[in-house]
Amino acid sequence: MANPLHLLVIDLETRPDATILPEDRDAEAFPKPIQHEIVTLGFLLARIEHDGQAECYTVRKLGAASIADRSEREILAGFWHLVDKQKPRLVTWNGRGFDVAILKQRSLIHGLVAHNWHRTDPRFGYDYRYETNWHCDLMDALSDFGASPRLGLDEAAQALGLPGKWNGHGENVAEQAAAGDYAAINRYCEGDVLNTYVLYLRWACFSTRVSARGHNASVQNLLDYLAAGRARNPHWGEFADRWQASARPCPLFVNEPLGEPGPQPPESHLRSEDVLP
Repeated sequence: MANPLHLLVIDLETRPDATILPEDRDAEAFPKPIQHEIVTLGFLLARIEHDGQAECYTVRKLGAASIADRSEREILAGFWHLVDKQKPRLVTWNGRGFDVAILKQRSLIHGLVAHNWHRTDPRFGYDYRYETNWHCDLMDALSDFGASPRLGLDEAAQALGLPGKWNGHGENVAEQAAAGDYAAINRYCEGDVLNTYVLYLRWACFSTRVSARGHNASVQNLLDYLAAGRARNPHWGEFADRWQASARPCPLFVNEPLGEPGPQPPESHLRSEDVLP
C-alpha cells in the first residue's frame, strides 16, 4: 500500500490507574504509559484528496469517545478498528512519547490485536519514527526528532494565533472525571485535536505535502465544518471565533503563487447531521 487514505488526528485524556500503580511509587512521579487509564479519546477524521503529488483534506468527523459511554476496552478496540478500516495517516502531538504508547500498552491489558498497524509497510509504517507518511508526531518532527527543544502544543498553537488550551488543562482531567464531568473533558480534548489539526495543515504546507491552494482549501473546509456543527457543539464555534479574532500576525490562509499547481477546494455539501459526533 503506497499511501494512506485518510488523516486521523487523535488526542488522549487520561488519569492514573490506581489498580496497577505500585504502592511504593513516588507520588510526584508521572505514571508510565501502561499506568494511565484512558478517559477520553478525541479524534478528527479527514479524507485525503489527491491531485498529482499534492494533498488536500476534507473533514469527515470530529468527536470524542469517553468512558462515560463505553469501557476503555471498547475505546481501544474502536481505535484499532478505525485504523484497520480507514487506513489513515495518524497525526499526534507527542504521540510516540505518550498517546500511542498508552494505546499500545493498555491494549496489552485488554488482549487486543492491531492488524493494519503492524502490516502496513512493515519497514516504513506506523512504527518507523523518521517517516511521517503513516504516523506524523508533529512535536517530534518539529524538533528534528530531538535535535532541538521540543515545543508544547499550547506554545506552538499560541505562536500561530490558535486558541491553544483555552478551555481546560490535562492536570484537571482526573478531578473532572471523579466529578463525572466528562462533557468538559471531551470539549477540552476536541480543542487539542483541533489545534493539532491546524498545526498539521501549516506543517504540511511548509513541507510541501500540500500546496498553498490545498492548505487554504483544507482550512476553509474545516471552518465550514465547525460552522455547520456549532449549534450542537458551541466549543467548535468558540474555537473558530477565537482563531479568526486572534491578534497574532499569523494569517489563516497562506499566499497562493499565481499558477501554482494543486487541488481545487473540495466541495463541501455539509448538513448538520453530517458533523455530529
